[in-house]
Amino acid sequence: MELRDYIRILHKNWIAILVLLILGLAGGAAYASVQAPKYVASTQLYVSVRTEGAATGDLVQGTTFARQIVTSYVDVISTALVLEPVVEELGIDISAQALSGRVSATTPLNTVLIDITVTDTNPEQAAKIADATAASFANVVQSDLERPTTEGGASPVQITVTDPAAVPTSPSSPNVPLLILLGGLLGLAAGVGFAVLRTVLDTRIHTIHDLETITDRPMLGGVAYDPEAKKRPLIVHADPRSPRAESFRTLRTNLQFLDVDSASRTYVVSSAGPGEGKSTTTANLAIALAETGARVLLIDGDLRLPRVADYMAIEGGVGLTNVLIGQIEVSEALQKWGKTDLFVLPSGPIPPNPSELLGSAAMDRLLKPLEEYFDYILIDAPPLLLVTDAAVVGKKARGVILAAASGKTKKPELSGAIRTLETAGVNLLGVVVTMLPTKGPDSYGYGSYTYGSTHTLEQAPTELTQAQAKPKRQRRTRAKDGVGA
Repeated sequence: MELRDYIRILHKNWIAILVLLILGLAGGAAYASVQAPKYVASTQLYVSVRTEGAATGDLVQGTTFARQIVTSYVDVISTALVLEPVVEELGIDISAQALSGRVSATTPLNTVLIDITVTDTNPEQAAKIADATAASFANVVQSDLERPTTEGGASPVQITVTDPAAVPTSPSSPNVPLLILLGGLLGLAAGVGFAVLRTVLDTRIHTIHDLETITDRPMLGGVAYDPEAKKRPLIVHADPRSPRAESFRTLRTNLQFLDVDSASRTYVVSSAGPGEGKSTTTANLAIALAETGARVLLIDGDLRLPRVADYMAIEGGVGLTNVLIGQIEVSEALQKWGKTDLFVLPSGPIPPNPSELLGSAAMDRLLKPLEEYFDYILIDAPPLLLVTDAAVVGKKARGVILAAASGKTKKPELSGAIRTLETAGVNLLGVVVTMLPTKGPDSYGYGSYTYGSTHTLEQAPTELTQAQAKPKRQRRTRAKDGVGA
């Protein structure tokens, strides 16, 4: 993924990241509040070898010997030999083994110093344990570990306390700011990890970049999500100045520039699965094409779940099925829609064999004269992954336009639909992304701005000249006499 992809992921999941960050900060503060404060007291010992009246060489040897044994003494301090006298002296109600967990000893490199550190919840007791441990250790070394060589003599090793333990005034732990910071970092890391994992596991189509990873075919257009789409599916007709209506005009423009040298302009519109907006896309695109003055035919080729007749508010009981089985002529089934040269051929009765009808020779005989008369023919076909109808009728058209719903269509489903077309040898012209969000990181740049006045001026019919009205009368005569000939 590129940097912009990570930025989009963070932008898209910023609420979850912020929530987990706050929870991490709160968790760190809560953990710090339940921790008992601990105090640290320390003392320092100096280890030396008695060298009264010794020569310089003996002094050097004594110092070297002290450096060698001091590392061993560090391990002795936390043993029961040293700590049991401390427990008895101070009357502490714990064992020497338990006390060893609170006592630690270290020695700086190449020195004869030993630092004894004691951690306890009571500052006074921490200091007492440190001093008692130092005294007990000195006694153990001089009486047990390094006994005098002669009776009544002194031990060759001398332990001197150079820095007695002081009572600590402030606790060493918990470090509240540090725990809160660590909690925040853990929460932030969890939020970012959740956002990345959610994106990786989300196989739905969201952006143009998602399409580019699946197919090299162009994106013909993007249609914004409209919560009122079910109430007003024909947005180009109902609200022609809305940004969503303008997106269908953009789709119209892109479609007009697709392979301009091709003679056929019969297009099949399908999708990978149901509910992805293919029928509304087909209907609105047909209206947008007819607005340019072109002769457009909209065919409802979904002979399993037809929707075009309902969207266009026309009678759908007679249509494509009746024409294909030879009951009526196509001119009798066509219905003119609106004031433009837009004609609709509804599906008619639902047949038991839709695929066979769409792939029959009768379908070829139907499309041939229609392609000679109409500038554009749009066929609404069933989803590709459910049935083979779209692939069958796509062989008879210039190609298939796939509708993919943002946030709904999954990448494997779209890939499967494309493979179906490739297997059938059908040309995929491009993809239309529907239901694009208007806000957020996945938005397609829609806004509420409209170009021009929001009011239209009604022109009286008497102001139309005969030269303006004559071409339309000629077209209507050709529509009656030419279609189905």
